[in-house]
Amino acid sequence: MPLICKKNEITKKIEFSRQENRMSSVANTLKARELYYSSQSLNVKFLLEKRFRWMNNFIKKNDVGIEVGSGAGFLKDFIENKNLKLTDLGKDSHLDFKNIDAQNTGFADNSFDYVIASNMIHHIPFPMKFFREMNRILKKGGKLIIFESYCSIVFQLITIIMKHEGFDFTVNVWDDEKASSDEQNAWHGNIAVPHLIFDDKTKFNNNLGNFFKIEYEKLSECFVFLNSGGVTSKTRFIPMNRFFLNFLNHIDNFLIKIFPNIFCMGRKIVLKKIN
Repeated sequence: MPLICKKNEITKKIEFSRQENRMSSVANTLKARELYYSSQSLNVKFLLEKRFRWMNNFIKKNDVGIEVGSGAGFLKDFIENKNLKLTDLGKDSHLDFKNIDAQNTGFADNSFDYVIASNMIHHIPFPMKFFREMNRILKKGGKLIIFESYCSIVFQLITIIMKHEGFDFTVNVWDDEKASSDEQNAWHGNIAVPHLIFDDKTKFNNNLGNFFKIEYEKLSECFVFLNSGGVTSKTRFIPMNRFFLNFLNHIDNFLIKIFPNIFCMGRKIVLKKIN
């Protein structure tokens, strides 16, 4: 069942310059891969397992699909389907398709059974262009499988403290003329964008109802994310074994169930193409 979530805005607009960012190795996908595959820590691997394993429930064995905005490209470690290809604007060697703009991919109509978009919609300057493009390249009944940010009070506070990305609830995500994030910087993010797209189901249906219907939606993660050390951009963390990570995950689930607008930092969504 679709969730109806209300955002808690502690401020209207927060922006930071690149120089203010307190994360390290920001947008360095090669460094992220090096650290990920050389580290003995389970923290970020546990985080990504929770972010990606559930997607297998919506992908069939012989389906053909892509990930858009793959970044450091860890998805193949968790998706069981062997026909998955990674795409991104960049040129990194781990990508199957390079220089791919998710707003205008260049792929043929009705090419894919599924498309995965993980933490990249809040980087898209023009979300409507993205959704129209996803509708175009997906087969009828195809799935757009999404993991995105949830801009809770905790996430807003962490964003202000770390000065990483930012949020602006004043943008019009349905506007094809005025960008929701920086067009000149693919790594600029507006973590309010998923709220503006998915929380108001009337606006969602008015703007996207001819393209997609929401098949699945669930909120997730708080402290598992905060203590991961970061996926691409990095920060400090406390290494934990799987027992304590699972315990932390149970705490997250409890807090999110009771106080989602305070603690939740992620959302899982599956959209099904209807036309």
